[in-house]
Amino acid sequence: MMKTHLLLSLLFAASFLPAKAQTYQPSAENLKARQEFQDNKFGIFLHWGLYCMLATGEWTMTNKDLNYKEYAKLAGGFYPSKFSAAEWVSAIKVSGAKYICFTSRHHEGFSMFHTKYSDYNIVDATPFKRDVVKELADECHKQGIRLHFYYSHIDWYREDAPWGRTGRGTGRPDPKGDWKSYYTFMNNQLTELLTNYGPIGAIWFDGWWDQDANPDFDWQLPEQYALIHRLQPACLVGNNHHQVPFPGEDIQIFERDLPGENSAGLSGQDVSHLPLETCETMNGMWGYKITDQDYKSTKTLIHYLVKAAGKDANLLMNIGPQPDGCLPEVAVQRLKEVGEWMKVYGETIYGTRGGIIPPHDWGVTTQKGNRLFVHILNLKDNALYLSLDGKMVKRGFLFKDQSPVRIARTGQGVVLQLPEVPADMDYVIELQLVGQ
Repeated sequence: MMKTHLLLSLLFAASFLPAKAQTYQPSAENLKARQEFQDNKFGIFLHWGLYCMLATGEWTMTNKDLNYKEYAKLAGGFYPSKFSAAEWVSAIKVSGAKYICFTSRHHEGFSMFHTKYSDYNIVDATPFKRDVVKELADECHKQGIRLHFYYSHIDWYREDAPWGRTGRGTGRPDPKGDWKSYYTFMNNQLTELLTNYGPIGAIWFDGWWDQDANPDFDWQLPEQYALIHRLQPACLVGNNHHQVPFPGEDIQIFERDLPGENSAGLSGQDVSHLPLETCETMNGMWGYKITDQDYKSTKTLIHYLVKAAGKDANLLMNIGPQPDGCLPEVAVQRLKEVGEWMKVYGETIYGTRGGIIPPHDWGVTTQKGNRLFVHILNLKDNALYLSLDGKMVKRGFLFKDQSPVRIARTGQGVVLQLPEVPADMDYVIELQLVGQ
């Protein structure tokens, strides 16, 4: 009798264990894609939706409590007459970026692609009548740029989307929504995105945090992640939930901070062993904001890219396209200037991993095999001590012109005796290590 009770108890307890879908073994294609993702190091984020017409950022709908039916009228006037996927991809390619992440559907609920599961999309609801995602996908494949899709888990427009802590003032009638209906809708759209637009590098989810006041809310992510991996095994899954990665995720995302830092208050999670990516704005906003012309300098952007690489992370740098379909002129200029730098120093970024020397105030290191790249970003002296834990250096030289750098052995490290106090945006020394 006791054995029977014990067996029943175990079976009862087992019914509350995580679903089998949560057991995730990445495929060989997925593991290869992770490696390629890490090698690429640099991507461009594009936040584009109806919100660009208001020119006040991508959160205006909820920040101003705009009625969802009134907001939807923006679609009737959305006609980005100057949009050219070829011009976008070409400008981004010039920067040295290897992939693009595009907002297929943001929190406003408007689909920027032709979906048969809602007529609230760029083809059916606007006079533009063009599937910009299709044009962008075709151009990315043509120019050899990987395409990722941002996809929102929340929706301030759909009546079946459950309310979270945002989007409460948009006039939708039912706070509870209809989760089964909404979840099916999302999975149908994800199926479209992974079926109709060729190979996709990643799905970049956002919005999990909207239910942070409801800890028991079940997003049913394992099943959704399994759907993605079933449709395209090499497609990486990332989620901007500001937590340690969940089962089924392939990359870890950090928002407005480098891994291990949390100055913006959104990236306090531990750093995992998954490939890492940090996203940051080029000015101050994700979506187009007409009054925000405070673009970061080229030096600042390059330093962020280099520091990300030094922390073994990718940089996903954002641009908010204009309502006419053009990328902002200043953004295009920054892309060009970053690209000029990458032509010279891309070898020290692409395909590297974080170097054996951790980041310091003076800069960071990146590494490929026995090649250690010392990126000096902030040094007021012409000498630099590097702790190498006893490793030997075969030779060292200034990367830009191959001129030799004097190296003095001391203790467990070396002192680089530089020919000058570094004044370059990034003063790169290459060290060739012995026995790496």
